Amino acid sequence: MSKETSEWLNNNVLIGYTDKRGHAWHYRASAQGSESNHYPGAIPVADVQRRLFHWTAEPEPVLVSGKFGLRHVPNKQAITASDTGDVLGIFADGYTVHQYQEWLLNKVGTILDDGLSIGSAGLLRDRRQAWVSVEVPENITTPEGVEFRPNLVACTSHDGSLATTYKRTVTNVVCDNTMSAGLREYGQQFKVKHSKNGKFRIVEARDALAMVHTVAEEFAAEVKALCETTVTDQAWRAFLDAHTPVPEDKGRARTTATNERAALNRLWNSDNRVSPWRGTAWGVVQAINTYTHHEAIVRNASRAERNMSRAVDGKADALDQDTVTTLGKVLTSV
Repeated sequence: MSKETSEWLNNNVLIGYTDKRGHAWHYRASAQGSESNHYPGAIPVADVQRRLFHWTAEPEPVLVSGKFGLRHVPNKQAITASDTGDVLGIFADGYTVHQYQEWLLNKVGTILDDGLSIGSAGLLRDRRQAWVSVEVPENITTPEGVEFRPNLVACTSHDGSLATTYKRTVTNVVCDNTMSAGLREYGQQFKVKHSKNGKFRIVEARDALAMVHTVAEEFAAEVKALCETTVTDQAWRAFLDAHTPVPEDKGRARTTATNERAALNRLWNSDNRVSPWRGTAWGVVQAINTYTHHEAIVRNASRAERNMSRAVDGKADALDQDTVTTLGKVLTSV
């Protein structure tokens, strides 16, 4: 994964609805240059087309050169960018390109209704991955004080790293974290492989995703249940032992675990992104999610790129669900 610079991110990531969630982007780069990448409301589709998806991925033959001259490699194709010629990936002939414009804008428009608009869009891995997030206009706040934004994330790739995926997620406004739409089970999603047999079926997609609007009620119910689940100090310590055990032997692993536990305790006790829900299962989910997004060690990538990649590749969903599962086991034993 490439180390994206702030300048690169500002030119390749668009952030909408900043009037609703503010400009304090904890892990997204701030705007630079003459044209801001932040929008107070929805991001116009035309801007996504002009700024991000103005090029296409084109199949080209694969050639090798050597002492026998220039030769064609049979049954292989290179996927290249139409504007720069950059090689995005090399595949067998059966690989089918899913153009960003078609699969992330046009097809998303056929799934959703007129009450939803683009909240974010961007390119990752030197344009080898892309996503578009479609959101409701207004933030939703639960009686427990959790403010969030339901959304549908559509993502795909030109390097083979992602099947084209449409899935429901949630943005937690207080900390700008991506969270699983289903904290106790994997959220609904619909995938299409990059193959000749991979087909986009609108009825199946709609049935699988059940519309973004349904996320609000389901997620709010999850939050309510977790906020009503008590986590005592003893249970919190037991959870840390299960989630981040400290190795007996001295060394890097022990130091890393010790530092992580100290950071989690600080979040749990005094950070306003977590501490308002201290003593509840929701506070535990918030602590782990916030630590992973904003404080965990990041290697071979910028934090902004890492967090965005986790949102599109499913690791953000797995994080929340694993946290709830681990906590459930702890609470049955303490």
